[in-house]
Amino acid sequence: MVSLGSMREVTVVGGGMAGLSAALRLAEAGAAVTLREGSGRLGGKLRTEHGLEAGAENFLMRDPGGGPSAAVLLCELLGLADDIVHPTGLPAGLLIKGGLKPLPRGTFLGIPGPETDLEGVAALGGSDVDTGQPVVGADDVSVGEVVRARMGDDVVDKLVDPLLGGVYAGRADGLSLEATMPGLFKLLQTEHTLAEAVRRGVRPSTGEPVFGTVVGGLSRLIEAATTRLADLGAQIHLLEPVRALPDGPVVLAVPGAKAARLLDGHPPLEYASVALVTMELPPVELPELSGFLVPESEDLSIKAATFFSRKWPHVKDTMVRLSLGRAGDPVVLQAPDDVLVELARRDLSKVVGALPAPLAARVDRWGGGLPQYEPGHVRRVAQFRASLRDRPIALAGAAYDGVGIPACVKSGWQAADLLLERWMA
Repeated sequence: MVSLGSMREVTVVGGGMAGLSAALRLAEAGAAVTLREGSGRLGGKLRTEHGLEAGAENFLMRDPGGGPSAAVLLCELLGLADDIVHPTGLPAGLLIKGGLKPLPRGTFLGIPGPETDLEGVAALGGSDVDTGQPVVGADDVSVGEVVRARMGDDVVDKLVDPLLGGVYAGRADGLSLEATMPGLFKLLQTEHTLAEAVRRGVRPSTGEPVFGTVVGGLSRLIEAATTRLADLGAQIHLLEPVRALPDGPVVLAVPGAKAARLLDGHPPLEYASVALVTMELPPVELPELSGFLVPESEDLSIKAATFFSRKWPHVKDTMVRLSLGRAGDPVVLQAPDDVLVELARRDLSKVVGALPAPLAARVDRWGGGLPQYEPGHVRRVAQFRASLRDRPIALAGAAYDGVGIPACVKSGWQAADLLLERWMA
């Protein structure tokens, strides 16, 4: 990381995880940081209420390169490393023909490897044969295009779509392979079958936890980052939307539509909206799963369920969270909160058996919350960043570099480093 010999002023627009990470990196290097956030709170899609997450639930522990993820490194920087806790280890489930089955092992975001057992889940189709040529070339394609051709519609509809729907609220046929699965995309440029690329891409289990969160909730990350920024002299302004680019070096860490209003030629990006229904139930027996995913063919409104009290050892009450909303299908989200709660409870009852009315419930809506990376996304972003090369502007956040806490932290750090090296050295 570059250290500045003298104080230099820099503005960070956006107080989500990417913006906070960029601000921390810049302030640690000695910059005079002003962070401007249009809403009344920091944290973006991280928000903890009464000990439960209203948005993002956890983070990956490992980086794709094998080391600690950026989220873990941030926890270490903020003194929270000892407060990281992990799921109980119960498997996730998949709803197939009204019944729950364990999510098959050995998949890469739902794409099966050579030894994946799909019995009772999906039928392999397509033609995943070695033709002597790599599966894909240099040009990006959709996930659905590759998997349907190589493994058939059933695998896409019953496995890949539910997995991608849980992460992006999108569909395999509309999502970029390069943006959503960059490691697999690279492997497919040399491997001659999809199954072999998956085999190479699935990291062997080491017994180490895959996911983590922070005791007390992920909002502690935001609180610790805010405190650290204040200690470093950074200025934080809430309820201060930015309508014109400020003078001097700036990190733009806002959603694509907001960035587009500030910049000419910004690459278009669609977003999907989701709603999360969290319920506290009277003591009931839930399946021995961390939750389950729902293919669209199951004809339910919910697309996923998380059994908080099964998944996390520190959650003692019977807490569940149901996710609703898919890209291109916002109708269900137009219902009032009480209707969504009852719809989610009825859907869950169809899967696990009759459930009593919840003791408490809340609905968290994330309008335009998840970016939809269409094929060519990575190249469009690279070209746009290249067009800004002669301007002291760095882009950060899920609009560009991936969803999830580690991706947003890393994106913020990279944006800060770009300004430090090119404009503030």
